[in-house]
Amino acid sequence: MVPSQLLLSAAGRGHGGYDSDFSDEENGEKSVQKTKSLKEDGLLIKPFQKPKQGSVVHRQFAAEEWDREEARKRRCHLIAMDAYERHKKFVKDYILYYGGKIEDFRRSGANDKTDLDVIRENHRFLWNEEDEADMNWEKRLAKKYYDKLFKEYCIADLSRYKENKFGFRWRHEKEVISGKGQFSCGNKHCDEKEGLKSWEVNFGYIEHDEKKNALVKLRLCPECSHKLNFHHRRKEVKARKKRGRAEPKSKEPKSKKKKSSSAKKKSKKKTHEDEVSSEDSDNSDKDSDKCDVQDGPSDADFWKGPLKDTDEKSREEEFDEYFQDLFL
Repeated sequence: MVPSQLLLSAAGRGHGGYDSDFSDEENGEKSVQKTKSLKEDGLLIKPFQKPKQGSVVHRQFAAEEWDREEARKRRCHLIAMDAYERHKKFVKDYILYYGGKIEDFRRSGANDKTDLDVIRENHRFLWNEEDEADMNWEKRLAKKYYDKLFKEYCIADLSRYKENKFGFRWRHEKEVISGKGQFSCGNKHCDEKEGLKSWEVNFGYIEHDEKKNALVKLRLCPECSHKLNFHHRRKEVKARKKRGRAEPKSKEPKSKKKKSSSAKKKSKKKTHEDEVSSEDSDNSDKDSDKCDVQDGPSDADFWKGPLKDTDEKSREEEFDEYFQDLFL
């Protein structure tokens, strides 16, 4: 029984007497297919194509190819970033490789200045020709801002009026359009529009370590005017009446006085007819005739030309009359 089992196990492994009759034919077909594929591959190979390397490449060549591929990926990644993100990545890489802190890369903003800071440093209440001699870009910026201000009336800060300290500045465009400082109170904390008065103030101030004075105008309400004149009274600006317009009014009472004096003379002459001689009566008649001639034009004057209208006003006088109370 034992030898028969060994034969069966050997036959199962292919070492026994059991064999297939078609094994040689299958091997022959496989060899033919291999030769055909080799011939076809030979025909498909191009003259400039490099042969396939069957062996393992050198380690240095593999490292160079790897670095080249990584550099291409890194370049694409950096191009996709903006400038700020790229800067942050380089800073992080530097700290990672060389050590340090992020605080060392932060820029100090102690010396940073805006345009407003430059104007505050170089601003002047009044610019002179001497100030415009040496002009740098900071002074030119302050001078350009100064030229845009309106210097007719001032805006005042009266919060420290009890200490006799006031702050003045010129008006800008928005305040001129709204009427602040001219048609409303010039105090920056007051918007009263009734009972305004104009004041002329000698403003003394220290600018760039120099003491200066300037004569400014203010329009204030009664309450703010009291604050301005708390220590001593300032000069009030009032509208001046023109003399040319008051002349015709002053002439009328003179003519009336002349007529009344002539009438009194006539009454005296009638009461004293016995005492007064005939020559005096003739002289009085001549004086009365002269007065009548002075009072009104003679008949010959009517034929000389048309009478001049003294009451007509020119266009300039009408404008002056309109703006008389506006620009005090």
